[in-house]
Amino acid sequence: MSMLLLVPLMSDGSGLCPTKSSKRTVSPDVEIVANGERQSTPPGQEGDRATDGRLTPCPDGEASGDSPKDQVAQQFNQCEAKCSKTMSVSVSTTLSKGKVRCRLVSLLNPERLREAKVLVEKAVKMHKVFSIHGPYPVIREALRARGWIEQRVHRPYKRAHRRHRDESRLDKNADDVDEEQDLAELDDLMSRLVRNEMVYFYWTRRSNALNPSSLQKEQITNHFANGHNLTTKAGLCVNLRNLHWFDSTDPDAFFPRCYRLGAQDEKHAFIEDYRRTACTSLLKYIVEREQGVQEEGTSRNIWAVRDQRKQSKHQSGPVVLSKIIDKALKVCQEFLDSVDHSDIDIGLESQQILTTEDWTQFIDSYYLVVHDGAEIEITDHLVTRCEAMLQKMGEVNPQLDIGGTHNIWIIKPGAKSRGRDIQCAKRLDQILRLVNSDPTLIKESKWVVQKYLERPLLVHGTKFDLRQWFLVSDWNPLTVWFYKKCYLRFSTQPYSLHTLDSSVHLCNNSIQRHLRPSKKRHRDIPADNMWSGDQFETYLSSQGRGGQWETVVVPEMKAALIHALQTTQDVIESRKNSFELYGADFMLGHDLCPWLIEVNASPTMVSSTPVTAQLCTAVQRDTLRVVLDWRVDSNANTGDFQLIYRQASVQVPQSLGVNLLVEGFKIKRPFPLLQLRPASHSAPKHRGPAKEKKPATAKAKPRSKMRLKRAERPLRHAGRGLPSRLPPELHVPIPVRTLTLHLPMIA
Repeated sequence: MSMLLLVPLMSDGSGLCPTKSSKRTVSPDVEIVANGERQSTPPGQEGDRATDGRLTPCPDGEASGDSPKDQVAQQFNQCEAKCSKTMSVSVSTTLSKGKVRCRLVSLLNPERLREAKVLVEKAVKMHKVFSIHGPYPVIREALRARGWIEQRVHRPYKRAHRRHRDESRLDKNADDVDEEQDLAELDDLMSRLVRNEMVYFYWTRRSNALNPSSLQKEQITNHFANGHNLTTKAGLCVNLRNLHWFDSTDPDAFFPRCYRLGAQDEKHAFIEDYRRTACTSLLKYIVEREQGVQEEGTSRNIWAVRDQRKQSKHQSGPVVLSKIIDKALKVCQEFLDSVDHSDIDIGLESQQILTTEDWTQFIDSYYLVVHDGAEIEITDHLVTRCEAMLQKMGEVNPQLDIGGTHNIWIIKPGAKSRGRDIQCAKRLDQILRLVNSDPTLIKESKWVVQKYLERPLLVHGTKFDLRQWFLVSDWNPLTVWFYKKCYLRFSTQPYSLHTLDSSVHLCNNSIQRHLRPSKKRHRDIPADNMWSGDQFETYLSSQGRGGQWETVVVPEMKAALIHALQTTQDVIESRKNSFELYGADFMLGHDLCPWLIEVNASPTMVSSTPVTAQLCTAVQRDTLRVVLDWRVDSNANTGDFQLIYRQASVQVPQSLGVNLLVEGFKIKRPFPLLQLRPASHSAPKHRGPAKEKKPATAKAKPRSKMRLKRAERPLRHAGRGLPSRLPPELHVPIPVRTLTLHLPMIA
């Protein structure tokens, strides 16, 4: 560290001292002393000298040029006291024609530098160097309190961190501010000293910010690879269908049925589901109209006549209720037969109850009756048949009660967050037209349509959803932590099914914070649209349902999260020393049964309201208690995190890093003996009489072997007493088969 002496000359009597944030220019009278040699600042370069030297007016230096000597001395004493915290100061005064000279000896305090080196050496030895990508002041503070040192790599977030640090000083006295400034300067110094050291703890906002394969075994990070199988709507939709391989629970009991419209088979399944739901909605409409039930979110009875202008626009003819009821009952009975597997012996040609034209007529009649309020006549016999069928459907369809009568579906982009581009629709042609408008999303199977909960639990007539945190500290064995505290997010408008606007049906804070709360909303709901879990428990107690929070809501939320994690365990990369904090969104039904809507990666930790300011700070600190303290000591305090699931460890064989294969070849069959030419053709010609042939003896065997060996030679020996051509069986090449078995790679 080089020593730099600054000797400013001030004609106005005001002192100059180096500080961190100074960018002021220095007068031409400034002299710089470096290594014992005095250099004058050339004219025109005063601004650069000021920036490099970091000079600002000394605090409390307001004396003028004609000030008394004692006032000038007091001024420099104050300057020395202010600057001595961060650097060694030597002050000498000279009064000559109103000029004052102040000499600053060094930029860094040697004691501070030695202290920083000691702390850095200790942290590096104990592997306590961390790096944070993003503005997470709570995580930084908690790690520094444990003796960790930050390695700063992203400068844009440093400014945001400073702003947060400066805002936190507003309500503190001067001594506390000076102490925090000293600690901040010490942190900056230590961060420079560890800039080339290995980082052992990474906290990032995005899961793809780091490559897990490039990390060392001892490095800790807050994300798992392939997490999109859990944290995207499309991934959760697909993987929950495999729950029957892990548990006997039906996913339709806690997750609204969902389809990817980009996949053709799922698109056809959605159309069938929409039609079948229209049938059950019609049956419920008939029964509830006869019983006089008023639906949630409506200001009048569901059988009241709607706008006559709207009715005359859509109604093209009278609706024969008995015919459409018969069609709806047949469709429901067909579904029951398929569930009981009673339709196995029925041919495909006889399974189609309604043709495409019949379905078009039925859907139009359903719209006229349920959506447009067409006048119909209901008999007791029809009501009895509808009630009996709904009872049977309720036994096999756990989502029958939350479906309502409007057949509303919610359309979501499969990989977007914060409620972007989410819409609600209740007409089939409108849903398909909305999806087909973007061919890119169709091609990538990114559109997801999910059944909307038309009858959720309301608080003072307003819809809400519930944000619940949970932590996965390991995937093998699967280790799940449930946070005991949560919070509620309200919409700004009272709940209504007459409008499908986002301000009514979407509770995301990123959407509702830009809207003004309705004056018709209940006054007990705060303007920031948030409640803590304790406030909601108090509300349930006032409704006579206080005990159901611990007996119904919390246990079923835990079970839903465990089931969702089980179905994605084999597709998410399991890496030791990795963890991830998730935020799950739930909605509650009338029976307080929680319904899992989605799982979010990197949940927001912004203190947007007093509720989130308290809870988000606590959940971040408790996360570090689990991933750092509990790993070392199983008896360590984990805050409000509760261990709810720990799976037995699964032994995974070691991977060799190469493709394993087995190679072989077919065994060659021996060649048959060649048929040699007759002796008359092969015997040489003699002028004398032919000699008698001797009978074959045992000595002929070696000769036959010799001929066999000659036959095996190439064809170029054909003129040496062998046939010019080999038998046909010798011309057929014997294939050499190689059997390759590609065994699966094990991560």
